[in-house]
Amino acid sequence: MTDTTFAYDDQNIFARILRGEIPNKTVFENDHALAFADIAPQAPVHVLVIPKGPYVSLDHFASEATPEEQVGFFQAVAEVCRLSGVEEGFRAIANARAHGVQDVPHFHLHILGGTRLGRMLPE
Repeated sequence: MTDTTFAYDDQNIFARILRGEIPNKTVFENDHALAFADIAPQAPVHVLVIPKGPYVSLDHFASEATPEEQVGFFQAVAEVCRLSGVEEGFRAIANARAHGVQDVPHFHLHILGGTRLGRMLPE
């Protein structure tokens, strides 16, 4: 039996962005990641950081990406935060699969900031 938990769809919108089929507003790019402005921002700063490899979710990326891909991805996250000026704070969100309300089946990290965001859960 094949485990389809991490079945990657190479026609998802982020795969198409990586192939240059769909334009984006690039914020930063390195060998292992692409960061671009979200088309429906939920905060003054809302950048998506995606790995260039075919990873479905954060746990898939953490278990299957090479150390070089992981380091390159998180270096991109750090550079996005620096370039975006979120030194007063930011939120990083990675939704995963159906219960996590993941809309695109390509691992992506939302970097949100530029304002006080409030608590994620009520106190």
